[in-house]
Amino acid sequence: MDNDAIEQILNKYQGQSRQLIRVMMEIQEENHWLPREVMMKISEKLEVPFSRVLRIATYYKTFSLTPKGRHEIHVCTGTACHIRGAQSVLETVQDLTGIKPGETDAEHKFSLETVNCQGCCTCGPMLKVDEKTHSRISSNEIADALKKYD
Repeated sequence: MDNDAIEQILNKYQGQSRQLIRVMMEIQEENHWLPREVMMKISEKLEVPFSRVLRIATYYKTFSLTPKGRHEIHVCTGTACHIRGAQSVLETVQDLTGIKPGETDAEHKFSLETVNCQGCCTCGPMLKVDEKTHSRISSNEIADALKKYD
């Protein structure tokens, strides 16, 4: 956890309760998760009840209360991707990373999630790592796609 970066974000928005979700998103992007002590700092600096911070953190799927990997893998399992082989893609990712959806590997390199739709239905099956989309990916191409991430 980079405390200096988190402090900079908090200081930038100090006392601005209307910026709560923005602050939480910036810290999530920097830290990959929202530890309880960080949420307490957010509550103090933005002058909002801790219960409000916690409610938002647990409501929106974008926020994580557990450590995430440096790289997030999303496998689309929506109908179009499912028909085109999403289950095989998911199984291959699980075999290569050693994790299941909702998990993070021991080195905090990868976190794996399934998603229902990424809006690219004609491009399935689809795998997204961070912001890079791999369309029409086959199980044979997944290892090469994942090698690009440290």
